[in-house]
Amino acid sequence: MQQGKWWPLGLALTVSTAGATGSDNGGKHHIHDVLVTAPPAQQITGKTLLEGAALESRRAATSDAAALLKGVPGVSLYGAGGVSSMPAIHGLGDDRINIQVDGLSLISACANHMNPPLSYIDPTQVAEMTVYAGVAPVSAGGDNIGGTIIVESARPDFAAGDGDSVSQHQLGSFYRSNGNSTGAYISSKFATRQFSLAYQGAYARADNYSAARDFKPDHFGGMMLAGDEVGSTAYETTNHRLNLAYQHSDDHLWMIGLGYQHIPYQGFPNQRMDMLDNTSVQLRLEHNGTFGWGELATTLFHEHTRHDMNFGDDKQFWYGNAAGMPMETEGKNSGLTVTANLPLSTHLTLVAGTEAQYYRLEDEWPPSGTGMMAPGTFRNIHNGERDRHALFAELHARHSSRWSSITGIRYEAVQMDAGDVQGYNMMYQPDATAFNRKDRNIRDDNVDISALISFVPDDRQAYRLGLSRKTRSPNLYERYSWSTHGMAMRMVNLAGDGNGYTGNIELQPEIAHSISLTADFHDRQQTRWHLSLTPFYTLVDDYIDAVPCTNGQCPQSNSLPGFRYLTFANRDARLYGIDITAVAHLPLPEQYGNLRFSGSLSHVRGKNTTSDDNLYNIAPLQGLLVLEHDLGDWSNRIELQLVDSKNHTASVRNELATAGYGLVNMSTSYSWHQIRVDVGVDNLLNQAHELPLGGAYTGQGQTMSAGGIPYGTAMQGPGRSFHIGVSLTL
Repeated sequence: MQQGKWWPLGLALTVSTAGATGSDNGGKHHIHDVLVTAPPAQQITGKTLLEGAALESRRAATSDAAALLKGVPGVSLYGAGGVSSMPAIHGLGDDRINIQVDGLSLISACANHMNPPLSYIDPTQVAEMTVYAGVAPVSAGGDNIGGTIIVESARPDFAAGDGDSVSQHQLGSFYRSNGNSTGAYISSKFATRQFSLAYQGAYARADNYSAARDFKPDHFGGMMLAGDEVGSTAYETTNHRLNLAYQHSDDHLWMIGLGYQHIPYQGFPNQRMDMLDNTSVQLRLEHNGTFGWGELATTLFHEHTRHDMNFGDDKQFWYGNAAGMPMETEGKNSGLTVTANLPLSTHLTLVAGTEAQYYRLEDEWPPSGTGMMAPGTFRNIHNGERDRHALFAELHARHSSRWSSITGIRYEAVQMDAGDVQGYNMMYQPDATAFNRKDRNIRDDNVDISALISFVPDDRQAYRLGLSRKTRSPNLYERYSWSTHGMAMRMVNLAGDGNGYTGNIELQPEIAHSISLTADFHDRQQTRWHLSLTPFYTLVDDYIDAVPCTNGQCPQSNSLPGFRYLTFANRDARLYGIDITAVAHLPLPEQYGNLRFSGSLSHVRGKNTTSDDNLYNIAPLQGLLVLEHDLGDWSNRIELQLVDSKNHTASVRNELATAGYGLVNMSTSYSWHQIRVDVGVDNLLNQAHELPLGGAYTGQGQTMSAGGIPYGTAMQGPGRSFHIGVSLTL
């Protein structure tokens, strides 16, 4: 395929399997053998569920849990480190998405957002992923305007009767040729009628991956990498999870979960820093009970992260032995959620609850002993606080056999504060003094409202209307990053665009008003074919974008082209688009198995209506065609992924345009008794391509110039990669 051209297909893989209906009260899309967006007759929320073999077949190809979401309608991924990409839903990503991992509402503790929530779990430990795209019930979570993603590891199993016991053990390993990536995982569980004990452990590592062509920008100073190697893409990670559960009859379940992660290094090719250590400990206490009046679920959690950044090997200064620039972050995150499910009648249920979250952040940059980075410690955020208290109520109503609805309201109080700061030396004192004189104690009172209405006129069609008002308060870096010195600004970057940023205490919460309409057409049995169309439209008041920094000591180098120095600022924004998905089961004689064909289209546009600029990191028109075949324990898949060129770029950030491309991926899986083998190849034709959401390449070399790294190179995607995964279940 000629580079720069696009073929009119779609990104999100949506395949229906026979018998997949997802007609539970929440309108859940069940995904078993493949990723499914089945057309359930009673669908209300439109959430998508990935589980079972749909996840198992993908684990051999990635060590990034977020990559498991590829193909979910409306979802795209921001590029980052090898295990730290960030999902976006309908153009809204990062902190605009509410992400929960085993009941923990995780927060990235890093000025470059190198440890996003989904980086805290290995793909082999994911048992289930639920995606609420766009308009979602208020019970799905607050403090977001884009949607909710809920990730869970395996739930506890119990023996059927007293005196019985069950156990299961699994060992697995994988190899991927591009980047010489290897890894292994283990899981083990033992249970009686009342007790369940489960452990999961996973390890993965990779060298820098290779692009499909020589990747040696001639304008880069510093250490040059050979040939097609893409710098700062290596990583190593270890994840452990231990869960103990106690079941008292069938009405009450208590669980204790402990998680531990250690990442000794992870390169970031679109950041000026690399992760040189990330250590996290997570503790979760959970109770689920059934009473005469209804159900009650309670989760109490605490998470503690220590995170270190500096220049990795590929980013070391090209002359001399510089001490680098150490950056140390500590985040403490504690929370409580209580949700009650109260049936009021056979057709009406009340879901009500409360949430509390207490977050503390310390972000310090110790002196390096050289030049401007000495002699004191730079306090980027000192005693940062971000506390949330929420109440919500939601009514689930079935008005008739054709009409149903979910309506709810949510209130959140978000309290934020930060302590006094200081710079390395007197060069930073004017900014520090100005910041310390300001009132930093801020309270936001946020209100969310949502309504989802489902209409099923007959057994061949279904319609869903979603309306919502959702609110997100700024994060600590957006409000409290304070320095306008060029070097310090370049160390604060949540976007991966190579620019430098300073915060803004005056920021207001983002308020998004959204509407979506889904029209779903299918065969009467909902097993042979379906077509789904979901247009959406969102207006955001006080969208947190960026403007050129003109105050304080901001460098006067905002001319084009080049990296820029920006300030977070409220603007208004508009996002709109459509997801189109289709699937057909092709007739085959029974002895030849099942054959399925699917295709989809995903389109979103984002506009800053205050400045008439484009929003940053909006995915271009994308698509996927998939042909799948199953025969007994053998399954095969070939897909064609197509991406349009990205020309609608954010000029204020000097966002880079990228060319269109097409990739062919193939995989096959076979299960024999307790052994499963997955084999595949990604980018079969070794197509060179730039990642439209990959940001600016900063992965190799540093110079001592004011800009640090030259501007103008987009992130190259990986070239051809073969993978194999083997697992044994006992």
